Amino acid sequence: MAADNDPESEVFEITDFTTASEWERFVSRVEEVLNDWKLTGSSPLKSSPEKGEYTSGTWEEKSQEINFADFKFYITHYFLKQECEQDDGKERLEEDALPLAMQDLLCMNNDFPPRAHCLVRWYGIRAFVVISPGANCEAIISESKCNLLLSSVSISLTNSGCQVPVFVQIQQKWRRIYAGECQGPSVRTDFEMVHLRKVPNQYNHLSGLLDIFKAKIGCSLFPLPPVNIAIRFTYILQDWQQHSWPQQPPDFDTLLGGEVGGVEFGKLPFGACEEPISELHLATTWPQLTEGIVVDNDVYSDLDPLQAPHWSVRVRTAENPQCLLGDFLTEFYKLCCRKESSEEVLGRGLTEEEGKENADISQALSKLTEPSAAVPIPKLSVSNIVHTARKRIRRHRRNDESPLNTDILNSVLLYVFPDAAVEKPSENGKNKTAQSNSTGTAEQEKNPDYNLFLQLKSAPSDSLTYRLALCVCLVNYNYGGLRAVAHLWQEFVLELRYRWENNYLIYGLTAGPPDLRCCLLHQKFQMLNCCIERKRARDEARKTSDGSKDRERKVSGGSQNSRQAADSSREGKSWDSWSDSEDEFFECLSDQGEMEASQTEGGKESSKTKAEGRLHPYNNLTLLNSTELLYVPVTQEPAPMTEDLLEEQSEVLAKLGTSAEGTHLRARMQSACLLSDMESFKAANPGCVLEDFVRWYSPRDYVEEEAVDEKGDKVLKGELSARMKIPGNMWVEAWETARVTPARRQRRLFDDTKEAEKVLHFLAMLKPADLARHLLPCMLHAAILKLKEEEAVDDIPFVKKTIQQATSQACKLLHPPNHDYKKIEDFINQLTAMETVITRARSLKAKFAVGEDEKGETSEELEKFVSSLLEEPEVVVTGAGQGPTGSIIHRLFISSQRAALLAPVDEDTGSDRRPAGLSIKVPDFPPAAGREILLRTCVPRPAPYSKALPQRLFCVLMKDEFRLAGAFSSDTSFF
Repeated sequence: MAADNDPESEVFEITDFTTASEWERFVSRVEEVLNDWKLTGSSPLKSSPEKGEYTSGTWEEKSQEINFADFKFYITHYFLKQECEQDDGKERLEEDALPLAMQDLLCMNNDFPPRAHCLVRWYGIRAFVVISPGANCEAIISESKCNLLLSSVSISLTNSGCQVPVFVQIQQKWRRIYAGECQGPSVRTDFEMVHLRKVPNQYNHLSGLLDIFKAKIGCSLFPLPPVNIAIRFTYILQDWQQHSWPQQPPDFDTLLGGEVGGVEFGKLPFGACEEPISELHLATTWPQLTEGIVVDNDVYSDLDPLQAPHWSVRVRTAENPQCLLGDFLTEFYKLCCRKESSEEVLGRGLTEEEGKENADISQALSKLTEPSAAVPIPKLSVSNIVHTARKRIRRHRRNDESPLNTDILNSVLLYVFPDAAVEKPSENGKNKTAQSNSTGTAEQEKNPDYNLFLQLKSAPSDSLTYRLALCVCLVNYNYGGLRAVAHLWQEFVLELRYRWENNYLIYGLTAGPPDLRCCLLHQKFQMLNCCIERKRARDEARKTSDGSKDRERKVSGGSQNSRQAADSSREGKSWDSWSDSEDEFFECLSDQGEMEASQTEGGKESSKTKAEGRLHPYNNLTLLNSTELLYVPVTQEPAPMTEDLLEEQSEVLAKLGTSAEGTHLRARMQSACLLSDMESFKAANPGCVLEDFVRWYSPRDYVEEEAVDEKGDKVLKGELSARMKIPGNMWVEAWETARVTPARRQRRLFDDTKEAEKVLHFLAMLKPADLARHLLPCMLHAAILKLKEEEAVDDIPFVKKTIQQATSQACKLLHPPNHDYKKIEDFINQLTAMETVITRARSLKAKFAVGEDEKGETSEELEKFVSSLLEEPEVVVTGAGQGPTGSIIHRLFISSQRAALLAPVDEDTGSDRRPAGLSIKVPDFPPAAGREILLRTCVPRPAPYSKALPQRLFCVLMKDEFRLAGAFSSDTSFF
């Protein structure tokens, strides 16, 4: 107990004052960041920034996050990227040199920069640090907190030796109020700011602002060193009624008025529906004035904008103006993102079958392939089924209103199929259709833009697919959206099926196999055209064959006639049952010529009568085992394929694996065409061997060498190459299994009936969104061509360059199998932005009368001025208010002022409604929307014997804002 009462045993609380407080940690953290960014110490001496460098140069910034207790701040360094000037490889440093920021306060090369951070505009500095509250943190409003931050900055600058000014953002962020400090050797600059909503009357002019400036610097010298003054007044032109936007949006209703020209559907709209230039800002500047030269007080002002020595203009553009081409592309892109099928869109009345007597179009193929001999083939033909389906659909449409107006539908189909105006049943119509596919192609291919589809993987600009894309886009935007597109697509597929059944070539497709460089939909159309061409060729060959056999029956004897009649009936049966027979053959188109050629040879008719399907001798070679000439056979053309079929085939071949059996099966699948050619060769060259076939088909696999025979003469001896002698070679196996069969009696390599139905089924099953996705490359292709066409009219160099870059970007976006639709959406926005720029250029040209009865030099100057307005943030007006451009701007303001202040003109009489004798003086310019006055001088502070240092005050006077941004320097050694 005694120990407990001992006072020495009591524990005292000890406060450790060496522990850092939150404020000290914050100061230390700021110093650490300044050291990391290497902003400590004096910076190398740099020359003054060049004129306009603040606008044209590159500004960079770097930022970090720092905390004051649990309050988050961002510290950011802004600086103009410049190369350090060096003298003999060493940096020139002056011991008493002022910090760069203080030197910049007096520099006049970059007053009023059009595009810069607000602190750059107010203080003219090229590097500075800003400490601002975090994104979700409250503003620093209380005076004690502001002072705490400023003292933290001051201590950090002193400890680190940093000569870059540091600012702290205080008050609400929208007010943009900054307080800061810059320290140098024995000097300090304080950055202070005043921000009010209203301009005080006594400071609403230059005289009052000079009084503030002089009172603040408090210089006791007499006379006071001269104050350098720079003034800028900004006038805003908002009323464009006298110079209205020249483009009117197209009236789509006129497409149905009077004669509906199909060409109208092939034109994409272009331009903005509203004025793309909202305001013109004219800045009149007096760059160098001194006190006493100009008078500006509450009674009188010398500051007449017409007399300002420097004019500059900037335009304020409308935000996201509605652009027609951009809207078309955006709506088309939205269509690509839909998921409804045609049945869901059009409803039951247009797609489901009604009654047992009517068959649905989608069941046409199954009906044709049913093994039912009782029903005649014509009753089951696709054309009959399509015809009944069309009647049923039209009957339903009379009850339910069609999604797409009939007149518009007919106009669209006439544009897509312009050959429909020709009578289809006539042979002339067929010929015209065939000819129209190649008309004008040679001329178009000379155009460099014609082959743009190869880069974009779309379709030629004169093709069916391209025209279809334009029509789908127009119908989607203006004539009913998704339902109208589904309706149009249904009618389009029915038209294709009709053409397939009636042997009419599809207009707007080049002949030949599908072009794998085009989009898949274009390949499908080409495949269908190939099927129609093969079918037409077969039918024509059959007619020719039937005609020749009829003539032979009349001339030949009875026994021969009976034999030929039997052959004719057998061959005719195979042709008539082409669609439902398992034995389908290829018809040679040159049989008659071959027979005549084989019978004209004398002396060897007995051997040549066995030969069939010959074209012509091959390089005068003879067969190895006889003296007969080696003939090139008539062969079947390889089956054309689209890229999806090729991909499907490659997947099947890849799945066979690498086993011996799989490899053998893969080789057999790939040798179908080879086997057909071997059979044709055997039929054309009786008695031939494999070496003969190789000499024609693959000459490099037949090696000939000189050898000496028994008589000592040099002769050529040939043999198969090493790869042909490999055991189990596929060529040898195929040769042994090949029969002697001419091409016309072979099974078809390309079953056009089957492939055509595949294509038609593929098309019929497409959803509207799938169709739009297939046509998207064509639409982007059309949009780029439209932009190029419109840009060529206005000749805007930087837009031309942007279009070239966009084309390269589109090539990368459209070639991958799976398109990145998010990037495509961004690309469409880029195209819309280019359309907006071209539209702005036209608006400005109209307002500045570019090209309208102007002299050569003047017109060129105006064109350059308008082009610069689109590219640069602010453009200098040559000659200020006295030049040609300045005169036009002056007239624009005069027109706007008169329209705003004068009484309206009586439309009936054309006279003013003002009373007689009343005259109103209308000023040329409205009151200045903004006035900026910059005051600079260099005086000793705070004492007369202190060092002379730069002082600066930037004043902003607007209708709802009064701001003073001052930078006041003091000598910290002699005060």
